[in-house]
Amino acid sequence: MSSEPALTPADLAGYIDHTLLKPEASEADILTLCSEAVKYGFKSVCVNPLWVKTATRALRGSGVLTCAVAGFPLGATPTDVKVFEARGATLDGADEVDMVINIAAARANDRGTLVDDIQAVAEAVHGSSSILKVIIETSLLTDAQKVLACEAAVEAGADFVKTSTGFNGGGATVEDIALMRATVGPDLGVKASGGVRTADDARAMIAAGATRIGASSGVAIVTGGTSGAGGY
Repeated sequence: MSSEPALTPADLAGYIDHTLLKPEASEADILTLCSEAVKYGFKSVCVNPLWVKTATRALRGSGVLTCAVAGFPLGATPTDVKVFEARGATLDGADEVDMVINIAAARANDRGTLVDDIQAVAEAVHGSSSILKVIIETSLLTDAQKVLACEAAVEAGADFVKTSTGFNGGGATVEDIALMRATVGPDLGVKASGGVRTADDARAMIAAGATRIGASSGVAIVTGGTSGAGGY
């Protein structure tokens, strides 16, 4: 593994999807999230579909992207429901969609079902010129199943693979990022999410191959602070 890159706080900001996916989040919370993203120059804000219109309006003209989730956080909804949710999010202004895979299919080593699920959502998202990230939920998979899920994402035309929802135990590890990068090759994005709370955490993930960081602790990461444990 290469040594950690000497990235400045401003450099790190450009990797971060500033995230708030808690079900109790209010409109005021989302507006604060967006204000922070603009202030610090984060890559995007990541919100539940309910808040995509709010975030898109708040971020208009700022250069910060709006990211929505689909099939979140369990992935255990039918493919056509994920497609409907993803398409709705893009129509509301989402530039990116983070979908959760069919985790049961990954655990059953059912590559065909994984590919079909991801491909249908990819086609819907790409039809709106948006980007699809695929959450494989690494904490629930063996290494072999992680490889299978990443290979399915590549075959299905996804733009990124992503470690975790942050809601189902565990989170990003350097080892998982390295495995995912080795599996998908140099061209697909790899997003580390769940448990990335400090600048050192972020740098370690980037050194291992991450090209995006999903975190609710974005402000702490770029200001050198610390953030307590917890989900999104």
